[in-house]
Amino acid sequence: MSRFRKFLASDRAFKLMLLEAFFYLGWARILKAIPFAKVAPSLGSSMKETSFTTAPEDEEIIHKIGRSIRIMSRYTLWESKCLVMAIACMKMLEKRRVESTLYLGTMKNDNGKLSAHAWLRTGPYYVTGAEIMNRYTVVGVFGKVPGR
Repeated sequence: MSRFRKFLASDRAFKLMLLEAFFYLGWARILKAIPFAKVAPSLGSSMKETSFTTAPEDEEIIHKIGRSIRIMSRYTLWESKCLVMAIACMKMLEKRRVESTLYLGTMKNDNGKLSAHAWLRTGPYYVTGAEIMNRYTVVGVFGKVPGR
């Protein structure tokens, strides 16, 4: 089945979530272009992690948001890699009053050059960037509790 047919066959709520993910990926890309010191306060409390537990009723929406971000990041006209995905996912979770923690990490790659990565966790779930997070040393943490 073609990707377009899969999209048409998906339920209306998920189609809307995909469009929302596209919007937030664009918003996050704009934020990435702004000096980080100005963006950081909007990411939550610096060096504070959120809880490692989550409400059972939030689990389904967490997985759907992560899936929609991963899908739409492949179709943007701009670069939508780890930091953009993590910020977009954080904003979607915040909209639904679900707390999350954004991690920033660095490492030296095989050529000795500094490499950076970002990933997002909500409760016990790593929603974006988990596949390579263990290679990086955490240098920044931003805990976002909606309403604070």
